[in-house]
Amino acid sequence: MEMEDQMESQKRRQESKDALISERTGSLGCVGWFIVILSGFFTVLLFPITIWFCLKIVQEYERAVIFRLGRIIDKKPKGPGIFFVLPCTDSLVKVDLRTVSFDIPPQEILTKDSVTVSVDGVVYFRVSDPIASVANVSNADFSTRLLAQTTLRNVLGTKNLAEVLSDREGIAHSMQSNLDEATDNWGIKVERVEIKDVKLPHQLQRAMAAEAEAAREARAKVIAAEGEMNASRALKEASLVIAESPSALQLRYLQTLNTIAAEKNSTIIFPLPMDVISHFMRK
Repeated sequence: MEMEDQMESQKRRQESKDALISERTGSLGCVGWFIVILSGFFTVLLFPITIWFCLKIVQEYERAVIFRLGRIIDKKPKGPGIFFVLPCTDSLVKVDLRTVSFDIPPQEILTKDSVTVSVDGVVYFRVSDPIASVANVSNADFSTRLLAQTTLRNVLGTKNLAEVLSDREGIAHSMQSNLDEATDNWGIKVERVEIKDVKLPHQLQRAMAAEAEAAREARAKVIAAEGEMNASRALKEASLVIAESPSALQLRYLQTLNTIAAEKNSTIIFPLPMDVISHFMRK
């Protein structure tokens, strides 16, 4: 359903642009046609000289929008290649169709949770309709740049700090759709928007670092406590096993002595049976 709605809205916008272009490419009137015929007559009369003013060349990546007595002469732009214009009555505007990129200056933005951040980005766009880019806006490039700055502020103003730091792709996609819809009447196609950098205040960076360090210390203490609990359970089970067999304690004594002797130290240990100690304790 969303795809169908988008296609329907694009179709309506295209129909409205075609209607606007049709209004601008109306008839020149009797006086206009008289001036055009007069210009053509002088062009033929002075042909060896006027040939240099009549032939125009447009590059492969360009299109030409021709105004004849202030009106666009065709619904489609001219080019690429060479074509013929009438001097004095025709004026030519060249439009570059190549993709243009520009940096969005760093914007101081207040997020939804009242945190001030500085965000910048980059936008890639191109001219999709040369006639609309000339007839509907005075400077399509400059207008797109200003609109990108305000759109960045508006979109990020609805996000909290966690979303700004983690959901850059979603923010870029939202900006691209908003820019593309707003610049459609200008003949501009926004191809890509990217968030470059998010700068936080130094105090907020220190606070976030302290919070992360405290969280790591808390997790370390929890892990240490769980280790102590598991060790105590293991010692309890071992004591129960040793209590069932008194000879196991003697074997443990010998194993401990073997471990100490392997370290090559000067410590001398005299094992004392527990039965002897228990005898003196009873007295």
